[in-house]
Amino acid sequence: MPNHIYFGDNLPILQTLPSASIDLIYIDPPFNTGKTQARTQIKTEHSENGDRLGFQGKRYETIKIGSKTYNDIFDDFLAFLEPRLVEAYRLLKPHGSLYFHIDYREVHYCKVLLDQIFGRESFINEIIWAYDYGGRPKTRWPAKHDNILWYAMDPRNYVFNYDEIERIPYMAPGLVDPEKAARGKLPTDTWWHTIVGTNSKEKTGYPTQKPRGVIDRIITASSRPGDTVLDFFAGSGTVGESCLALGRQFILIDNNPQALEVMAKRFHDRPDIGWVGWGAKP
Repeated sequence: MPNHIYFGDNLPILQTLPSASIDLIYIDPPFNTGKTQARTQIKTEHSENGDRLGFQGKRYETIKIGSKTYNDIFDDFLAFLEPRLVEAYRLLKPHGSLYFHIDYREVHYCKVLLDQIFGRESFINEIIWAYDYGGRPKTRWPAKHDNILWYAMDPRNYVFNYDEIERIPYMAPGLVDPEKAARGKLPTDTWWHTIVGTNSKEKTGYPTQKPRGVIDRIITASSRPGDTVLDFFAGSGTVGESCLALGRQFILIDNNPQALEVMAKRFHDRPDIGWVGWGAKP
């Protein structure tokens, strides 16, 4: 069922999908930080007694208009993930790939689990998504990257669209010939890309929203037009938006009502999307 959004626990929903039916899976599961993740949405209004000082000394009052949260606390994170990753393995087509997005706290344990399910020979890359944003503690090196593990069902036969990937500039273009400099180079396994900024047009207000640039690169590289992409920790629905732009089909799953509200707003002008378990179609 392409271009469908499911509301509910992802495990029983995954179990209803047919085997070998998905070309690409991208998931960004909770990182098990032990915290409740939240983003508060605010607006400002001019006020003589406001709490913010703006341009030319004018004062503004901060008004909270809402917040979006999800729990990121699991007693046994791997036990939560394992049956879902087993289903992911069952669902992928023989040429399919899984991109597993996690952070430094859990990546080492998750890789061992994925090696057990997919086989160590199916591990293709660990991609480091690096960014430079946010606080800088004085007690350790600031953590400014996420980890994305790429596994292929068949390490000898998988999709990698080398010629379709958007190239990046050479850091020292004077060291290569002009033709190469003009063409740019293929990104390495370290991707420098900003997060979704506070004032970005992409911003939905959903916690941990990932930027289109990162998702677009994955979908472009590891799927073909018309393929079906699955994200069963869909959050704000960035994978769906990317698929619509790149000519892919998608299946999104999430059990957070706030995630579904964000996606309903994001896809309000797409009557061709099916909604399952979320009442009437938005």
